[in-house]
Amino acid sequence: MLLEYINDRYQDGEPILLEKIEYRNKDALRQEMKRLTDKGILIRVYNGVYYKAYKTIFNTDGKMSIDMYINKKYLGESSSKIGYISGLSLANKYGFTTQVPAQIEITSNNATTKQRKVEVDGHILVIYSPVTVINEENISSLQFLDLMQNIDRYSELDGEELNIKLKEYVKKNNVNFDIVKNFISLYPDRVYKNIYNVGLMNELV
Repeated sequence: MLLEYINDRYQDGEPILLEKIEYRNKDALRQEMKRLTDKGILIRVYNGVYYKAYKTIFNTDGKMSIDMYINKKYLGESSSKIGYISGLSLANKYGFTTQVPAQIEITSNNATTKQRKVEVDGHILVIYSPVTVINEENISSLQFLDLMQNIDRYSELDGEELNIKLKEYVKKNNVNFDIVKNFISLYPDRVYKNIYNVGLMNELV
């Protein structure tokens, strides 16, 4: 029974992606999801994305977790990463800026175009295709290169303070500069310039 399957595997607020559900056939699955939605058991966010209807501790209608949606749809599981947070969202996450992004930027193998903006449950996501296929080996290096594209625009730090912060980032994320060297040519020239300006050039030579 589909409802039992959902209740066993999904928690409140967790997105249910139709593409991830194993069922006897897709037509039957869509019909059953519609039936559960019509009954108010499931909430349809948009085509192919649902979550269980639930109440918060304040007795208000619960919402889908946008973080869980991003992880499932665009970032991947811990053992099979397919994407990463990028742009201003990345700079904010690691403390290079206090500016709160109005949209969440993501680079993912699941991008269908070079750049696409989508709205999901009131959140604006900007999805970019990566310069190469993201995998466990290269993900931290590609994310670092993305950060360096706009570090001069996003960072509220400079000089020695920025250099120390970037070195902390490199260590925390296990950035491999041998891999960085392999992909830096796929990025704009300003990436190389920014790496030089922040004092990390020795890592590349």
